[in-house]
Amino acid sequence: MSIADGAIFETRPSSHRSTPSRERFERLYRTLRDRICLFEYPPGGRLSEQELAREFSTSRTPVRRVLGRLEAEGLIEARHGVGHIVTPVKIEELAQIYRLRMELAVLIGRLSPIPREEDDLERIRALIERCDRLSKKPEYKALSRLNMDFFSEITAMTGNGPLREISERLYFQTSRIWLQMMPRLNLVEEFAIFRREMADVLAAAESGDLEAVGHIRRAHISMSFARMTHYARHPPSSD
Repeated sequence: MSIADGAIFETRPSSHRSTPSRERFERLYRTLRDRICLFEYPPGGRLSEQELAREFSTSRTPVRRVLGRLEAEGLIEARHGVGHIVTPVKIEELAQIYRLRMELAVLIGRLSPIPREEDDLERIRALIERCDRLSKKPEYKALSRLNMDFFSEITAMTGNGPLREISERLYFQTSRIWLQMMPRLNLVEEFAIFRREMADVLAAAESGDLEAVGHIRRAHISMSFARMTHYARHPPSSD
């Protein structure tokens, strides 16, 4: 994913041969996934095959396939007589997933790492500049989109397909917790913390130390989860 404000597109290599039908499927999948993860489709919301097919000017077959993939990833569930419903977000139930994400993060620089070229580094620099602009008027969804774009740059650093796919699946399962918790967090502080993470990752990537990138990511995932757990148990005072 990359760089224009509010825009998200893939940078990761594909293990499948690209065809027009597959590209359409992937675009539809990413669009629905991002809508779910940004709460444009809120938990409990219903997704209609017929309405989605009409919106995207396609048949119900590819829509059904995309919904099946989203269901396998835990973002929606099929209910008899109702259709597909966006699953609820509960931080307690996803604690184990967060811990697994921490352990997988350190493998980025160990399993088939892909050295960063200047274009790759420039995309991260552009994300940092975007963070600086957005932090002047901090907004929850803008930070979530920025986080999603940065995550894509991180996953592009490994050539290990299974690691990349598992990491993506776990990230999008937990990303909605982040957005749900943001009203309880100090948004100015979160922008500052996230900028430090990107700057640290950029410095490690510039030096060619992708193993360090993995350890940086693990530390920030751990700290992020700790902050969210704290605020979930101790909501800020309304005073």
